[in-house]
Amino acid sequence: MSPKLKILPLNDWIDTGGKPLVIAGPCSAESEEQLLKTARQLASVKQLNVFRAGIWKPRTRPGDFDGVGEVGLSWLKQVKNETGLLTTVEVADSSHVELALKHDVDILWIGARTVGNPFSVQAIAEVLTGVDIPVMVKNPLNPDINLWLGAIERINAAGINKLIAIHRGFHYFEKSPFRNAPMWEIPIELKRIAPMLPIVVDPSHICGRPDLIESIAQKALDLEMDGLMIESHHDPENAFTDAAQQITPDELQYLLNKLVIRVKSGDINFQHKLEELRTEIDKLDGELLQILAKRMEIVDEIGDYKKENDITILQMKRWAGIINDRMSIGTHLGLEEGFLKKLLNLIHKESIQRQENIFQKK
Repeated sequence: MSPKLKILPLNDWIDTGGKPLVIAGPCSAESEEQLLKTARQLASVKQLNVFRAGIWKPRTRPGDFDGVGEVGLSWLKQVKNETGLLTTVEVADSSHVELALKHDVDILWIGARTVGNPFSVQAIAEVLTGVDIPVMVKNPLNPDINLWLGAIERINAAGINKLIAIHRGFHYFEKSPFRNAPMWEIPIELKRIAPMLPIVVDPSHICGRPDLIESIAQKALDLEMDGLMIESHHDPENAFTDAAQQITPDELQYLLNKLVIRVKSGDINFQHKLEELRTEIDKLDGELLQILAKRMEIVDEIGDYKKENDITILQMKRWAGIINDRMSIGTHLGLEEGFLKKLLNLIHKESIQRQENIFQKK
């Protein structure tokens, strides 16, 4: 463990029944009716421990919905009184912290944008000095473990020892199936540095779409992460924020029932190294697909040019030259000759098909 961190084990301050911690609720509190309706439905999800809702929303552009503010904290208090669920909200400055404490919020979390600014984190740490409340710290937007760890250390130095790190993914690929790349090697390294620090994974922000949430949630559990934070709304399609990534309480229950909690076994260091290598492959595959997509864009431009100038699609001399050149480069790099021929032929076949489609257009 980092010598600067003094952290209470998760089970010492929250009862999860030995199961992963589950946090769920809407991205934003939109109205009293919306919040209570969602909370009442979520109260029947047996695995749920904590109800979340954004009261203040850091928006990129002015004029976007930036949260209901303090009034939403009284709605959260109603949620707690009616359902018995613990509550958590995001705080971005000292005034948010003071208001959340005043309204008996149980757990605070610091968002990715705030974590990226040490001045903001320090201001929050100072107002928390002497306060006994759990705090969750999301990773920063950029893949910088030191920035993440630094924010955790600042809050811990203020006397907060009930701490959770939240892995919500990082900006990485220009194009990717994920809203934020998981980059599992970073939370794994954080777990190595601070083994007593619980890490909760936020599949909603990693995925950005419901159909990927289950696979990321299962992977988080397989990697021995300590819990999940999943956005859930009674009517996701009409949510004010992040409508595309929220799921209904019924869908959440179905998803949680499908997840497998495996018995810990084997050498976890081996598993972590394996995951680090797989993550590197994921990155390279993403870059490879981007390059292939860019290549096909240029193929389309060539097709348009050939059509405009009445040039035949297939240029055998050019293709023979490509084969010889790419085979020479590929074998020099250690790629097997038969694999290269299959790959190049597949790419050529797709290129010809795309240009034929262009010629068939009127």
